[in-house]
Amino acid sequence: MRHQEVTLDDKFLLTEGRVFITGVQTLLRVTLDQRRLDRAAGLSTAGFISGYRGSPLGGLDQQAGRAAKFLKAEDVVFQEGLNEDLAATAVWGSQQVNLFPGARHDGVFGLWYGKAPGVDRTGDVFKHANFAGTWARGGVLAVAGDDHFCKSSTLPSQSEYAFQDFEMPVLSPADVQEVLDYGLLGYALSRYSGLWVGLIALADTMDSGATIDVSLDRHAVVKPEGHRLPPGGRGIRLKDQPLDKERRLRTQKLPAALAFARANRIDRVMLGSARPRLGVVCQGQAYKDVVEAFAAMGITEAEAASLGVAIYKVGMPWPLEPIGLRAFAAGLEPLMVVDHTRPLLELPARAALSDLPAPAR
Repeated sequence: MRHQEVTLDDKFLLTEGRVFITGVQTLLRVTLDQRRLDRAAGLSTAGFISGYRGSPLGGLDQQAGRAAKFLKAEDVVFQEGLNEDLAATAVWGSQQVNLFPGARHDGVFGLWYGKAPGVDRTGDVFKHANFAGTWARGGVLAVAGDDHFCKSSTLPSQSEYAFQDFEMPVLSPADVQEVLDYGLLGYALSRYSGLWVGLIALADTMDSGATIDVSLDRHAVVKPEGHRLPPGGRGIRLKDQPLDKERRLRTQKLPAALAFARANRIDRVMLGSARPRLGVVCQGQAYKDVVEAFAAMGITEAEAASLGVAIYKVGMPWPLEPIGLRAFAAGLEPLMVVDHTRPLLELPARAALSDLPAPAR
């Protein structure tokens, strides 16, 4: 077998094959790969990262310092915020660059980071920035560091409800590979819908390391059919009035986000059965917990499928895409929803299925 040289820089430099990388490092990798994908598409973009440290994202600023030469080479600027809301305001500003003459790039993609209490205190900026929208060749990810088991926090935290209140779509990766995949999908979703996109970063994922596939050709985005842009687009614009922003968000942006999720199969069947009886719906870390529970009971995937078990993994818990869920639920007897700490999926799942014909329901 031929020996292949491996270096510590591979995690940021390789654009095909597999590398070992941590969850926090993968967040930086997302911005590097977004720049590479844009360049391959003929776009001259830049990246901007700002936020405020706190576990499980406490080491992101240190990793950004160590990766400074790689970020600089790809025109990604890291600027730690004085606090969370000032950092979010700066990221909001990155979406306004191309509204005025003199922009040096086709767009700037932004990344905000902060732990759950920072999400709470930044609500005013998130609401205003999300209503204003993103630049079609920019986009924003808001990465929330959650700590369900209160490992390093004063309270257990879950940020999906806050993002829902801000009306920002939420992506929930289950492992380090999905941090990369959902991060890049998140930028594409943000650009397509004109919305800021939340990304949940759990301590279990951020504190772990894994060998993941970093091949750029994996990231092919499907644009939904039948969704026409409104006059002026869905994104940010000058002299936009509050009620116009609200109307566009509810009638254009959120429906576009749902269509994007459906076209790109962000929610998908992870375990199918020839004769499904019991359906399990879960997201993020809860999906990993369900898989581990079957393993702890000594039940293989093949045995579970033969017993009639099917698993539906939700990648975008809010807004919950109903068409895929309805297709999965067809013919099931019970449908079990496994949520993290609060019934985030259960209530919209019930709403999506409640008006089905009685035999199906």
